[in-house]
Amino acid sequence: MMEFYLPVKSVHICAVALSGMLFLLRGGTALAGARWPYAAPVRYASYAIDTVLLSAALMLVTMLPAALFANHWLTAKLVLVVVYIAFGVFALRRHGARRGRAACYLAALASYATIIGIAITHSPLGPLTYMLP
Repeated sequence: MMEFYLPVKSVHICAVALSGMLFLLRGGTALAGARWPYAAPVRYASYAIDTVLLSAALMLVTMLPAALFANHWLTAKLVLVVVYIAFGVFALRRHGARRGRAACYLAALASYATIIGIAITHSPLGPLTYMLP
């Protein structure tokens, strides 16, 4: 099973990048008043990318079954993914206060950036690991 670890990890990283770029583009243009971020093909592309992303993540966890609870950074990432999804859902709502949607958009981007930092550093503190004594 471990012979598939690197290809699955590569797919996961690619899906992370695509998902983040699509959310950045959709959220920013939706806040600017564009209608295309809500079009069915764009939404379905987002669902497909996120499905690949989560499938690859689950495959990686099954390859290293004790990793989820042995490594606190993975647990922190999992919690932040839920936070990112929640803020992202509110940011991409069609209705609601623009300021509230903008705040959720920024919070989702901050969550995404923190997830990336945690993944790179393998620490639940992410980049703060290097700033603390």
